[in-house]
Amino acid sequence: MTTVTSTNISSVFLPNQLGNSRCCFFKPSSIPIVKRKFAAKIHASSTTFIEAKTTESILVDKEGSVNKIILACPICFEPVTWLGDPCLSLDSAAGSSLQCETCKKTYSGVQSHFDLTATSGAKDYGESMAPVTEFFRIPFISFLYERGYRQNFIRGGFPGPEKEFELMKDYLKPVLGGNIIDASCGGGMFSRIFAKSGLFSHVVALDYSENMLQQCYEFVKQEENFPKENYTLVRADISRLPFASSSVDAVHAGAAIHCWPSPSTAVAEISRVMRPGGVFVGTTYILDGPYNFIPFLRPLRQCMMQVSGCCAFLSEGELEDLCRACGLVGFTCIRNSNFVMFAATKPN
Repeated sequence: MTTVTSTNISSVFLPNQLGNSRCCFFKPSSIPIVKRKFAAKIHASSTTFIEAKTTESILVDKEGSVNKIILACPICFEPVTWLGDPCLSLDSAAGSSLQCETCKKTYSGVQSHFDLTATSGAKDYGESMAPVTEFFRIPFISFLYERGYRQNFIRGGFPGPEKEFELMKDYLKPVLGGNIIDASCGGGMFSRIFAKSGLFSHVVALDYSENMLQQCYEFVKQEENFPKENYTLVRADISRLPFASSSVDAVHAGAAIHCWPSPSTAVAEISRVMRPGGVFVGTTYILDGPYNFIPFLRPLRQCMMQVSGCCAFLSEGELEDLCRACGLVGFTCIRNSNFVMFAATKPN
């Protein structure tokens, strides 16, 4: 069995930043707050598409094995050693193990994903998360999510996955050709779109629910000509991401931030793992308009958060404050009814 150690995780996870050149076709810029009506359609440059050619850095040990590890220990954030076939892809998790040389902990892969939670491998200890997090771990809910549950979001103004992808591509232009994390990916609806688009060098579908990841794995297995070699499933806590600091080009969180028990902790982690110039784009809903007339709305929100772990945002300004407090700049957003798509950038 070959043991390979990643000594420079960022050089592997940032293929478009090697040397002094970049494979990015748009310069990141600080974008002022923009509120645009949904009717004003945003077009990505699809008719004049430029192929993103990236150069992947590989590390070779004494025996000539290739290391493509891009993950880190969720406890100390140090690079991990790959025990097994050192190739990060959809099918590489089964039978593989990752070991942290600093804290000596081993993380095992299962058939569908790598388990990189802090409690991975614990035999007697277990802990429950917030009710909203545990809700999406229920097998029936995981099965139902892309088979009717997500489609109901259109009532709140969500335009649907394909249209949302077209909208977010405008924000992701500065990082095309790089890697992207689909945080709280659910059944992998958007991560599969990212992978099939060919716009990213690697896609990591990340969720805390092992059942959601299993659904994602089954969806991918049913698709023909899916780029499995550039796609990885990872189980992780959004508040403790298993990636090295400044190693990620983009993070997407679709209809997810309101389900995070501590949005500020999660966005701070996203800010930590993103490289300078990296883009965070997400969607959620905002309770304003007629909801503003509900008496004691803010205290009611606090009670809801304490009981369910689910957060409701009351204005775009709250999202902007959250991003700025976590070190992100250039906040901008698009609204349609209660739906909002927002984006922010890590400063260069």
